[in-house]
Amino acid sequence: MPESKSRRRDPKPTASASGAKTIKPNPVWYKPVMFGLMILGLLWIITFYITASTPGVTQLPIPSIGPWNIAVGFGVIIVGFLMTTRWR
Repeated sequence: MPESKSRRRDPKPTASASGAKTIKPNPVWYKPVMFGLMILGLLWIITFYITASTPGVTQLPIPSIGPWNIAVGFGVIIVGFLMTTRWR
């Protein structure tokens, strides 16, 4: 019975040949800004609740928007959390 010819194996493609991108590290400022936004949003909400319960004091941080201060605080927190998806 005749023997079959062995197949040649292709060399494994390198990362640059396969089109994969190299992952670059984040800039130095990325992590402090990310955590800073989360803390700023938390402090925003805390400030709103503390000043809302104090009689005779307008509701800070922005008195004219009233309860929308909570939405602003959560918005800032969400931006910080969205930054965590790109953190390397």
